[in-house]
Amino acid sequence: MKNRKFGLYKLVGKDPVPVELKDWSCERLAIVERTEIGNVKVSTVFLGIDHSFGAGSKPVLFETMIFGGKYDQYQVRYHTWDEARKGHQVAVEFVKRKWSWKWLDRLLGGYHD
Repeated sequence: MKNRKFGLYKLVGKDPVPVELKDWSCERLAIVERTEIGNVKVSTVFLGIDHSFGAGSKPVLFETMIFGGKYDQYQVRYHTWDEARKGHQVAVEFVKRKWSWKWLDRLLGGYHD
């Protein structure tokens, strides 16, 4: 079943499953990983809403975002839990090593808006 009208999903284990609006709840959203490095937070979450908005063949359901520091508000999105976990680790290394933007984009390899 594809739910392109609303693009709503829930997690069953680590797998996103499309749901109808009546079955969707923001209370079911999940933190994939969260890391603090000094005053900087790297957060990776399951969004529960397809952020490709029907434009892609695969739903975009996970997001890594950096809060604080030099790279505040940088974000990248992913299709799967595994991509999101890998991307989170790269973002953490990016903050620790103070890599340039071009390296982060190349290494994260996620879906960019």
